[in-house]
Amino acid sequence: MVIASDLGKDVAGEPLLRGISFKLERRDRMSLSGRNGAGKTTLLRMIAGEASIDGGELVLAKGTRVALHDQRPPREQGMTLRDYVLSGAPELIALEAQLAALEQRMASGDYEERTLSAYADAQAALEHAGGYTWREQTLATLHALGFKDDTALDRRLDTFSGGELTRASLGRALAGSPDLLLLDEPTNHLDIESLEWLEAHLNAVDAAVILIAHDRWFLESVATAVLELEAGRGRFFPGTWHQWRSERAQRELALGRAIERQQAEIARLEKFVTRFRAGTRARQAQSRQKRLDRIERIDRGERDREALTFAFKPPERSGRVVFELVGGRVQIGERVLLDGAELWLERGEHVSVVGPNGAGKTTLIETLAGMRPFTGDGSDARDATGMAVKQGATPAPSPAGEGAGPSVSGKLLTGHNVKLGFLSQHADDLPAGGGRTVLEACQARTGLTPANARALLGRFLFSGEEAEKPLEALSGGERQRLSLAILVQSGANVLILDEPTNHLDVESREALEDALREFSGSLLLISHDRALLDAIGSRTIAFEDATLRSYVGGWPEYLRVREQRAAGAAAARQAATAARSKSQPKPVAKRATGANGSGGGGAKLQARLEQRIQEAEARLRAVEDELAEAAAWATPERSAQSSARHEAAKRAVDALYAEYEQVAG
Repeated sequence: MVIASDLGKDVAGEPLLRGISFKLERRDRMSLSGRNGAGKTTLLRMIAGEASIDGGELVLAKGTRVALHDQRPPREQGMTLRDYVLSGAPELIALEAQLAALEQRMASGDYEERTLSAYADAQAALEHAGGYTWREQTLATLHALGFKDDTALDRRLDTFSGGELTRASLGRALAGSPDLLLLDEPTNHLDIESLEWLEAHLNAVDAAVILIAHDRWFLESVATAVLELEAGRGRFFPGTWHQWRSERAQRELALGRAIERQQAEIARLEKFVTRFRAGTRARQAQSRQKRLDRIERIDRGERDREALTFAFKPPERSGRVVFELVGGRVQIGERVLLDGAELWLERGEHVSVVGPNGAGKTTLIETLAGMRPFTGDGSDARDATGMAVKQGATPAPSPAGEGAGPSVSGKLLTGHNVKLGFLSQHADDLPAGGGRTVLEACQARTGLTPANARALLGRFLFSGEEAEKPLEALSGGERQRLSLAILVQSGANVLILDEPTNHLDVESREALEDALREFSGSLLLISHDRALLDAIGSRTIAFEDATLRSYVGGWPEYLRVREQRAAGAAAARQAATAARSKSQPKPVAKRATGANGSGGGGAKLQARLEQRIQEAEARLRAVEDELAEAAAWATPERSAQSSARHEAAKRAVDALYAEYEQVAG
């Protein structure tokens, strides 16, 4: 599908990439690895033809259809979601127009060989890309990416949030089954259900894929090769992401040993030169000095020197119960997201919160953190144990309807000596504007002296001039690291974290995971990072059916119960289908007359046809029951197969009824 030979790229006159080479075949899925600024996104745009290639050669297979998804917002803000996503397959739209024009010519009597050949070629090309059902497959993809409401298809892009636009861009890239998919952070803004769907889709898609991602479970599930970008150079590794990590660790261990041996040799030579620089062995000392000058010093490189390492301060002891919410209700306008929910957090517990996008997770924990008001009369009291109690009444529906802001009500108890630390998913609690710098923001929020603030920031990769960067110039990852630095210094004994791994690379995610695992205080965590959920949570709270369910045992137990529940539901559907098939009445027989006679062979033929009609209708119902499941539309291939099966089953029933009518007369 694509061969890259010695690719090079300059930025502002300085080399960014040099000697980048790799080869990908159909169904290969290559992950790009490298620190921020290594050129990963630039390389994707070079392959897509959106950035120039300053050296080397890039060759794509003839007719390759390329689709790029990156983090830039769509330019076509006035388009509807439907039109924007379908515009991702202009070749298929052109094929449909060509077929319509050729059909018009043939309807006018043009049956020349050239016309028929052109029609056959266009039809074959359309079938290869999903056939006439590609539009339905694309819209099914949007549903899998979280756009559950069909009315969203006709909304203009400028009415969607940034996260929704990112998902729309991903849906557009997947439209029309491209041959080469280039995906820059496709997991951003996806909930766990959509993440699992995307993994299955990319594993099944008949295309080559190049992707940038920091989700460790996603990379392990999808990647079949890794291109490591470091110091402007590329190193291609054919194998899974886990195998590459293992190989890299062994390589770094060997590098460390080589550096130790070289440093020992350098120290030995320097000691000899210093001792015998003058005297009878001066000539030997000069020889050793020349050998020292010729040594090419082994360096770990910039990536190895930059590593996020930190630990939370030992927290003070809080009360046994940190939070207890009873009769919790989350409402947006007239839409109720949670009703009668219960949530509790005890001292030292690490609890993860999961659920689909839009379920109300952020609204709930922001209320617990005091970032949103708790709806009610605002009165506070203390119960017999000394816990603070807030009693919130159910809010009346707002006349603003769906446009009203979210509200949380119920009965909330808060334990004593609770010191909260909160991290929002967008790190938007940092001061903005006014030219404030990283160092100034850190000092303002922590009260540290400049020297101590710099020491803290250095552990979060803000060294030297990086500490003087203005806040408005920070990337998403830098803002998240600064927020983490402030949180670590806070000394909080209860951490409430909303998507803390957003914008963090793999190494930073692992450093955060290590720090949270060692944190002895209480933790309430919202995350779609399944590796983090698996490593941290001792209990999982899931948003299900407008309430909260608690799963003791963390993420593995939640997965086990979810899979067991899905298997039970599938078995129940199969049993119901079988029961309906057995109880279905046969078609009413119609006595044959005319050419078929009044009985005999005609009657027997009718009976056989009735039996066949009954069987065909049972097969049609079974197919329709199967197609009611989202899994039937999980990938373009499955969608095409599902559509074809349904159409074939319907045609079989129609054909049998037509035959029956002829026999019955």
